[in-house]
Amino acid sequence: MFSLGLLLLGCSQLAFAKVVKYDWSIDWVNRNPDGAFPRPVIGINGEWPCPQIDVDLGDHLIVTIYNNLGNESTGLHWHGLNQYGHATMDGSAGTAQCPVPPNSSFTYSFPINQTGSYWYHSHTQGQYPDGLRGPLIVHDPNFPYHFDEEMTMTFSDWYHEEMPTLLNYYQSTADVNNNSIQSGQAPIPVAGLINDSQNNTIKVLPGKTYLIHMIDMANFPGVAVYFDGHPFTAVGVDGTTVEKYYLGSEILRLAPAQRWDILITTKNDTSKNFVIFATLDVNMLFPPHGIPTIEGWNGNTTAWLVYDEAKPLPPQLTFYEFEFFDEVNNLIPYDRMPLLEPVDRRIEMTLNNATFDGITRFTINNITYLPQKVPSLYTALSVGNYSTDPVVYGVNSNPFVLKYGEIIEIVVNNQHENLHPMHLHGHQYQVLQRGYPDTGGIWDGVYDKNVSATPVRRDTVMLNKNSSSVWRFRADNPGVWLFHCHIEYHITSGLVATIVEAPDYLGNLTVPKDHIAACKHYGMSYEGNAGANTRNPLDVSLQVTAANASAFSPNYG
Repeated sequence: MFSLGLLLLGCSQLAFAKVVKYDWSIDWVNRNPDGAFPRPVIGINGEWPCPQIDVDLGDHLIVTIYNNLGNESTGLHWHGLNQYGHATMDGSAGTAQCPVPPNSSFTYSFPINQTGSYWYHSHTQGQYPDGLRGPLIVHDPNFPYHFDEEMTMTFSDWYHEEMPTLLNYYQSTADVNNNSIQSGQAPIPVAGLINDSQNNTIKVLPGKTYLIHMIDMANFPGVAVYFDGHPFTAVGVDGTTVEKYYLGSEILRLAPAQRWDILITTKNDTSKNFVIFATLDVNMLFPPHGIPTIEGWNGNTTAWLVYDEAKPLPPQLTFYEFEFFDEVNNLIPYDRMPLLEPVDRRIEMTLNNATFDGITRFTINNITYLPQKVPSLYTALSVGNYSTDPVVYGVNSNPFVLKYGEIIEIVVNNQHENLHPMHLHGHQYQVLQRGYPDTGGIWDGVYDKNVSATPVRRDTVMLNKNSSSVWRFRADNPGVWLFHCHIEYHITSGLVATIVEAPDYLGNLTVPKDHIAACKHYGMSYEGNAGANTRNPLDVSLQVTAANASAFSPNYG
């Protein structure tokens, strides 16, 4: 079952732990972050941007949400928090829970046993780009590096139309005259945001070292970030503290869902202010689709480090070419966890696409993901000894069943022109290598010569186009975890697999009563196999498949 080390860690923290509770009304508000015009966004307790959660290692977090949207179901995923022993709290609708319908409440309750920068967001189809997202920072009482102050910076893209409309364009058979959108062609954002706004000023004091939690909450493109006049040092990625790595004036890439923790030291005088420059990655937008850059389109956004509010703000910057820092071959985890070996099982996943009834969908190993009639975790908990048989989860949930304790190697082969930020729930995985763009799309089975003895660990890695990446993790977190591209358009078009991890070790894990109530209110089954068959788990004749799915567009409300 779970390791003695984790148990002892939990016991040692009890004396210092506190319960952190939030009661959140999820509702519509109007906001205008890019200055073009107000539009509805999803806020919390009537406010947007959504609040930052700050907790300490060892705390217990309880968040009760009330869905007051009226026309959409919802839920919250705690991105990067692995939920050891609490798989029902992951928040992935259709996998770890049912969607929370309007006029319903739902409580998430789990201990905090990781440190670093995380975020929460809706995992109901396509919703978080409409605003339901926010930072979650876990403070480490034994953080190994000195800093005087800390701050959070978020990066995102922005759209003038709401996601249900955009997703309908995207998963439609009709060409739509909206930035040249057609089936399988993702809508282009109209702007980039820093801290959910533009022209943001960040007040700093001279001669101070700041720990900056950088979080990319974007829907589609990654972002390139540059701090003018302020060299910086990397100290963490995706919740993994790393040995200090001085990057100087590098341009840093954040893929959607990635986080970086950096240190900068401000200057000793206040004679001028400085630009923080960010731009959406055009390499993820236009070239993969053969779309000419839209005239007047500008993915640049700027913030400023302000030493003196009376001084002028320097002009915005523009860059046209970027060379990004490669964290895979340079960063070393602070704990120096050694390379996991020997490998017990290798899983190869090849990303491609196919057309179903005229609609372009993504596939992993030729399967396009579709949620089933029962959340896959609830299937694992209700089919008894059949939980280790992938058949019960439905072919289009794309399940991979793992044994407890196995060292798993995942090889991801990208046969697309698209870049894909690939995210795994339930783990920070070791990144052994990542191929350069256009290196074949299929791993040749030969490891790079420079594979680290202590590989960096992430939960989201940007996969280059026509290339591959190799990861490892130990299957020591029983649960049902999604593996998917974190471009929201690509999730809704099927670029997803289901990792069913040691389901026979789920033991006495139970589904909370209010979670079952949400299923009943939503009208979704919470027991049985993929087709909701509770009598014969191997009879999945009523499962959802690409052949019988009534529509590929998301179901809202």
